[in-house]
Amino acid sequence: MRAILLVDHGSRRAEANQTLADLASALRLHLEQSGQPTLVLHAHMELCEPSIEAAVEDAVRSGVLDLVCVPCFLARGRHVTEDIPRLVQAALSGYPAVAFRMAAPLSEQPGFLALLALAAGRA
Repeated sequence: MRAILLVDHGSRRAEANQTLADLASALRLHLEQSGQPTLVLHAHMELCEPSIEAAVEDAVRSGVLDLVCVPCFLARGRHVTEDIPRLVQAALSGYPAVAFRMAAPLSEQPGFLALLALAAGRA
């Protein structure tokens, strides 16, 4: 089974954290409707729950063998290149059968420039 783990920084503002939970739910529904049912989880790097460790544990308990982490960050800063991979790998340390990879940050995703232009048009 495959899972997608959306990770953001985490915030002291509950509304900001809820946005990631809502995004994970919307992505899960989108994938189901397009015939690609996939477990979609979310986690916050720090400041609030669910933590990366808790989300990885949920994935493993669900039978996940392939985990793709999508950093909800714009660029390859330290959190994307070091902190998040380290935290996920630490959480997976007891589960060698689970494959893990990091997706590129949002600014490197296809269609991102079009999304920026669309956002600017709505301003």
